[in-house]
Amino acid sequence: MTDPARPSFPGFEQIPLKDYAERAYLDYSMYVVLDRALPFVGDGLKPVQRRIIYAMSELGLDAGSKPKKSARTIGDVIGKFHPHGDSAAYEAMVLMAQPFSFRYPLIEGQGNFGSPDDPKSFAAMRYTEAKLTKLSAVLLDEIGQGTVDWGPNFDGTLEEPNWLPARLPHVLLNGTTGIAVGLATDIPPHNLREVAAACMRLIDDPEATTRDLCEHIKGPDYPTEAEIITSRNEMIAMYETGNGAVRARAVYTREDGNIVITALPHQVSPAKVLEQIANQMRAKKLPLVEDLRDESDHQNPVRLVIVPRSNRVDAEELMGHLFATTDLEKSFRINMNVIGLDGRPQLKPLKTILSEWLSFRTDTVRRRLQYRLDKVEKRLHLLEGLRIAYLNLDEVIRIIRTEDEPRSVLMARFKLSETQADYILDTRLKQLARLEEMKIRGEMDELEEERARIVSTLKSKDRLRALVKDELKKDAETFGDKRRSPLIERGAAQALSESDLVAAEAVTIVLSEKGWARSAKGHEVDAANLSYREGDSLLAYARGKSNQQVVFIDSEGRAYTTPAHTLPSARGNGEPLTGRFTPPAGARFDAVAIADAEQKLVIATNFGYGFVTKFDAVISRNKAGKALVSLSDGAKVSAVSVCSDSARDRIVAVTSAGYILMCSVAELPELDKGGKGNKLIDIPKKSFATGERLIDLVVIPEGADVIVTAGGRPLKRSWSDLVEIAAARATRGALLPRGYQKVEAIARA
Repeated sequence: MTDPARPSFPGFEQIPLKDYAERAYLDYSMYVVLDRALPFVGDGLKPVQRRIIYAMSELGLDAGSKPKKSARTIGDVIGKFHPHGDSAAYEAMVLMAQPFSFRYPLIEGQGNFGSPDDPKSFAAMRYTEAKLTKLSAVLLDEIGQGTVDWGPNFDGTLEEPNWLPARLPHVLLNGTTGIAVGLATDIPPHNLREVAAACMRLIDDPEATTRDLCEHIKGPDYPTEAEIITSRNEMIAMYETGNGAVRARAVYTREDGNIVITALPHQVSPAKVLEQIANQMRAKKLPLVEDLRDESDHQNPVRLVIVPRSNRVDAEELMGHLFATTDLEKSFRINMNVIGLDGRPQLKPLKTILSEWLSFRTDTVRRRLQYRLDKVEKRLHLLEGLRIAYLNLDEVIRIIRTEDEPRSVLMARFKLSETQADYILDTRLKQLARLEEMKIRGEMDELEEERARIVSTLKSKDRLRALVKDELKKDAETFGDKRRSPLIERGAAQALSESDLVAAEAVTIVLSEKGWARSAKGHEVDAANLSYREGDSLLAYARGKSNQQVVFIDSEGRAYTTPAHTLPSARGNGEPLTGRFTPPAGARFDAVAIADAEQKLVIATNFGYGFVTKFDAVISRNKAGKALVSLSDGAKVSAVSVCSDSARDRIVAVTSAGYILMCSVAELPELDKGGKGNKLIDIPKKSFATGERLIDLVVIPEGADVIVTAGGRPLKRSWSDLVEIAAARATRGALLPRGYQKVEAIARA
């Protein structure tokens, strides 16, 4: 029963919009998958590539001919076979002509066909010319020998091949990429000789595993000489599933202290690599590099020169960082989706692809042999009739001259077929008279021998496989070449840390009374004589290297860490640490230290307590820092000193009243998470009440001297002097000479 509210349109089908949209999308999806984006396992080509190659062969543009304008070729392609835009078809043609894009180019171009820096910088098709390469014969030579099925073109006026009769598994030789609806393919290129060897192995041993085939196919073989660093086990797993990834790495050498890159991964632009490195240099994230140069030319298609800042730069470490942070090392996705012999797209492992291609090739050879057999038998049939005519030449001439229907009379008189009779009648008398029976018999013998050979091959699977194998071997010898991409197993590159990238230069970190910090080059800097902002002055300084971390400790006992090389230069006044960190309100910065992660710090408060901690435990990535020292009311961190050997180093501490004590670092506790520590030097309650405090300390090795500064005057104390005052931790120590009891600082001599 029809809906009276719905209008009817005679002659038109009415369906719900939902059903129409679903059907239209599915039709479009299948079209994109089968007729645009994915290659056919037989010839390894997408439809547009197949049509371009076939159109060029129809134009006579084989390897031995003169090239023609690309516009002529593309005109034929889109006018006869591929009803799409000319720019898309031309780009597909250019890609097949680029030696840096295709491992085995199918088209030889003349003119600007792009460059590795910019593959799409090719000239317009009206300026370029092209013809087929010699390798294209592998795809085309057998096309007229009954080896392919033909179908109508888009408007039904011409026929085009549904596939090309490839003599080699082109789907693996040049690989392909494509994105369809819900499917994508990424098949890498391979070496022709290796692929042919794997095919021959599979012919001899159909039960061979993927691991067996990988004895021949070592891995992808890209058009560049960049190293493939993926491990063999990963490669085999990729070929077993048809899915995975391959990593390629640039190749470099050392020349006169410089690093010269001579090969880049596939489809990596030299200009882009230089830009990536230059961006790091501009951002001051690559201080190890002094300069970059591009010295590429016709003789050296890739020659990028990296000039290190000094001879001390480790080239391997630098290149490892660049491999990890630029396209000098690149990962290629592998996704071997192809349209199989059943016409369906599927992710196929290596063995399946080779097995299907061998099935395709065997069927192609069988069709070629059958086509030739039919021609041989037809020719034998005609020659048999011709031989009969020659043996009865006078009678044949009489019948032709006297009979009204010589065709039927000849057929009846000599028991000829219609084809034989027509062939005799179409032969010129002069030509027939010249023919000799021996000549006819000789040709017939040759054809009989060929027919027997073809029939025996078609009836024997072993002979057919042997023929396929021999042809594979011959083509491998003709068109094969050596592997370009060396296979070298390496681990994935790791980027250097920020400190590793910085040159290890001597620096002095200066902290002012108002919490401004800066970094001065060298250890000979007189921190007190640097210029300071009005009302500000020196509070503390520490000597170290530019590739080390700096720790600042505030009045709340919290520690903050930053790389030394990130601090501003001492040519200015520095920067306030409150802009770099977020200390508690009212907190001030009291101490500074710089060291390697494996070194230890001796930290002491003005109340005379101290402890030892690993520098690595002090480091904090948090802007708010981390709790390090437990401070009671009125206490502050008065000294921080680096310790190299806690078992043998000595601590020399001084108080504001002029007492000095030397004890072993080992007597102090080592705290991983900080704390208050133990008493370092004894300050009696009466002296503490009058204001005596621990002023400073220094950690020294055995045999070292110290200098005590009091009232602006230095006093040197030798190791022998210090040994005399050495005592256990938490004792009072000895009093310095009169005139040096108002101690300001102590330092190693």
